[in-house]
Amino acid sequence: MAEIHDLIIHHGAERAREMVPAEQRRYVDIAAALMEEERLAIGITYAGFCLTSLPHKPRPPDEVWTRPGARVTLMIAPGHVRDQGKTVPIGVPYGARARMILFYLQSEALKRSTREVVLGRSMNEWFGRMGVSVGGTSFAAIRDQARRISRCILTFDWNDSADHVQFGIVDGAFNLGGEAADGRQGKLFEEVVHLSEGFYAALRDHPVPVRDTALKELCSQSMALDAYVWLAYRLHSLSKPMPISWPALYQQFGGGFAQMKHFKPRFVESLRAALAAYPEARVDLDSNGLVLIPSPPPVPKLTAA
Repeated sequence: MAEIHDLIIHHGAERAREMVPAEQRRYVDIAAALMEEERLAIGITYAGFCLTSLPHKPRPPDEVWTRPGARVTLMIAPGHVRDQGKTVPIGVPYGARARMILFYLQSEALKRSTREVVLGRSMNEWFGRMGVSVGGTSFAAIRDQARRISRCILTFDWNDSADHVQFGIVDGAFNLGGEAADGRQGKLFEEVVHLSEGFYAALRDHPVPVRDTALKELCSQSMALDAYVWLAYRLHSLSKPMPISWPALYQQFGGGFAQMKHFKPRFVESLRAALAAYPEARVDLDSNGLVLIPSPPPVPKLTAA
């Protein structure tokens, strides 16, 4: 993606769009949004989410999602609800909306140094800034993901230590209101949700700062969001170039893809979007996989602190 950033620098965004193939113009738009950002707004995520991932698509309601990464294995046990006198599983959170809800919860908690996160207008406004619709069917999907998040149990097994971190994400129910009377704007209850002590402690001890504008530009692409936070976590910590094989990439990011041949083109597309949203990143792509090259973090360390 370095060539796209160079085109924007030397020719401007509009001319750069004309100079690339049609299928690459959206990468120009993403890169331009990051490069034209006037005020650096910061989001936060937990390091564990940078090394493994939620599902991209819905899974069977009773399935325990397991995803191994290079350093950590994530397991998500689905929550349950009572339905017509029976206890039934509701499935684990998945997709871009679940990821965006988690970004909001994590960012608000750590910025305000409290487990209490205000919903309602604050969450509505944040989703609006991120370009995520909260009306109609979109709000119903957000409400569904919030319910899944509030009831699931996460386990992070870190491979290089004895750490075994297990927690629910929030304490109690994560209730979102119904649809507004006009049918267009989702209405969130003005209430407070409490992150669990375990999740808040893990987040506080291992935060990874990211750029809000990057989240906005990638908000509908779950794999691109995963690639972006992974690079944000890994690149600035490297002391030398590191090759990552296609099998390793498939293991970490390929959940839900039955075969490598189906995963590769989707991942390359997502990677290009993530790199467009991370101008400082240096990554080489070849037939063997990727080579990660030491790069500045997306949020300067002094700003992050």
